[in-house]
Amino acid sequence: MQATVRLDGRVLWLSDRAEAMTRQLAGETLTRAEASPLRDQISTDEMTPARACLAFDDSLGDYIYVGLRCNDGMAEPEGVFPVKPKAVREGGFALSVAGLRRGKGSSREASPFAEWCAGIRIVIAESFERIYAQNCQNLGLLTSTDLSLAERLQAGEAVPIEAFLEDCDPLGEAIVRSGGLFGYTRRRLSGDMVPPKPAHAPGAMTYGEKIIARALGVDRIRAGDAAFVPADWRFSHEYVTPMAVSVLRHAFGDEMPALHDPASVLCFEDHLTHLDAVSGDGSRTPQIVDAARRLGSVQRAFCAEQGVRLHGRAAGGGSEGICHALMLERYALPGQVVVGTDSHTPHCGAVGAFAFGVGATEMANAWLTGDARLSVPGTCLIHLRARLPAGVGAKDLALHLLHLPYIREGRAIGQIIEFSGGAVAHLSTDERATLTNMVAEIGGLTGLVAPDAETVRYLRERRGIDFTLEAWMNSDTQASYAHVIEIDCARLGAMVASPGDPGNGVVLDELPAAVPIDIAYGGSCTGSKRDDLRACHDVLAWGLSRGHRVADGVRFYLQYGSEDVRLWCEAQGYADVFRAAGVTMLSPGCGACVNAGPGVSTAPDDVVISAQNRNFPGRSGPGQMWLGSPATVAASALAGYIVGFDQLRRDGFAAYAAGRRARQCGDTLRTSRAGSGG
Repeated sequence: MQATVRLDGRVLWLSDRAEAMTRQLAGETLTRAEASPLRDQISTDEMTPARACLAFDDSLGDYIYVGLRCNDGMAEPEGVFPVKPKAVREGGFALSVAGLRRGKGSSREASPFAEWCAGIRIVIAESFERIYAQNCQNLGLLTSTDLSLAERLQAGEAVPIEAFLEDCDPLGEAIVRSGGLFGYTRRRLSGDMVPPKPAHAPGAMTYGEKIIARALGVDRIRAGDAAFVPADWRFSHEYVTPMAVSVLRHAFGDEMPALHDPASVLCFEDHLTHLDAVSGDGSRTPQIVDAARRLGSVQRAFCAEQGVRLHGRAAGGGSEGICHALMLERYALPGQVVVGTDSHTPHCGAVGAFAFGVGATEMANAWLTGDARLSVPGTCLIHLRARLPAGVGAKDLALHLLHLPYIREGRAIGQIIEFSGGAVAHLSTDERATLTNMVAEIGGLTGLVAPDAETVRYLRERRGIDFTLEAWMNSDTQASYAHVIEIDCARLGAMVASPGDPGNGVVLDELPAAVPIDIAYGGSCTGSKRDDLRACHDVLAWGLSRGHRVADGVRFYLQYGSEDVRLWCEAQGYADVFRAAGVTMLSPGCGACVNAGPGVSTAPDDVVISAQNRNFPGRSGPGQMWLGSPATVAASALAGYIVGFDQLRRDGFAAYAAGRRARQCGDTLRTSRAGSGG
């Protein structure tokens, strides 16, 4: 690698002002001050919207930042989208600069790869999401959290390469100096490089640290250690598998090494299996539909060639199940290490597995080596005292956590999030999975609940496994934590998150005005488990007993997380209640959560209440998406406006007419007026 770095191109300051972005894209050079303020919390959904991710080659560079929203006090409440296709590539930009939490959201490597394809070679931000930053390093993009470097480079200065290594651990530095992950792996496979292992004297550890130490075969690990950790399971889905196959073949050609232990590699076709159902209205061009089909074809061919287990499309439509649902229902066990090409991989932490998301390059590398790169972070302990009140669930708790300053400010980024306390002991494994799943929204590496009697029950009743807890499966009393958050769960109420960000938490009782809805969606990996659908059933059964069905003008969709969940719901008689209430039932799959199935919005003024895990702009269509618990989604579908089940039982349906009048008068609570930042 060169000793110094010079800027061979222009600087693109990712401003929160549309006019500053437009001026730069038109050819004008701005200073940092002229572009201020920079956009904070840019998600990968904005960097590369779902439609862009159907490409897995150089054409990705045409679409970088096309979903970027600017919120500079413009008249449009939904914000302004100033970046058009090809604008960045044609603008000659080599350096891109943003504010806090760059790259939050999905772990799609399409985002840094699209930046690379568009000509970007350096990315700078005040802080990065872990997966995004690691993907950049794997691809050979230089990263830094020192914004002054952008100004120095823009001024023509030659900056020492060491300035871009200050945020790297020793393993990350070796990867960057090797030109990326595959350069490092070539050296490793040839015997020229031996990955390091930490060496510490025995001492107190958290439960997560114990899992990694045992996987590495060492006495102890500590925050700051970096290693390649052997994985019990490696999984990917059709949105990412093709890119992983592509980069692997590009790196190794016809001499691609054999996969390490194919029996522990899994693939899922779950993201795009409902795309055809929402393509008939012309909103998805034939080219988009064809591209989606190609993704599935590439994955199926790879699995056939390599002998990899594929959970694919179901005969009756949809898929066998969402990858996270099936990983929890069939594969992950306490104490195991699980890596997947999806930010919500921590879902499996509900049974005490150390599960974390990786990008396409990292998964391709893991196919060859059987392990995944890990820089051990500190652990944030979230101690949940008391017990959640009746009617308040794990989704409400997750939305409360996302609203806390420590998390909103990005201080939990990359940390292991450990949940403990009396409230956790009273949560089912399905509810625990909601918490660990939404660690992705916190920005954490993984979410963990140490296994206990509930874990043993779940494994026995759901999977027929007689699991015995082992003495080491807990955190030592003297373990060190980077931060501790104490929550008195008895004081919490039902929550929603206003459109734009899962961190826009609002206590339901404190909504200042009625929010009439057009669509209610209960699905996604967060909202389609047994307990989620049980909650929806209980609300709808209550409504039917009082003569109420889904409100006029509201489309309510419920989606099973897996075929196992569907069969269970049918055996319980839930499907009969859902049909009687006017619900549209959907076969398993991700669907609306990735803007690829029934339940998506189709117009900017559509208002959606959803049980999914994130509501970034454009995530599930152009409308205004609120997040809530499954019970809140079902209650809102009955009422026609956003309301909690307890509120509905207390106040009845009297507010229904008032809510509809508010909609007609234009008095509805909308994104720009309701949010608490985003």
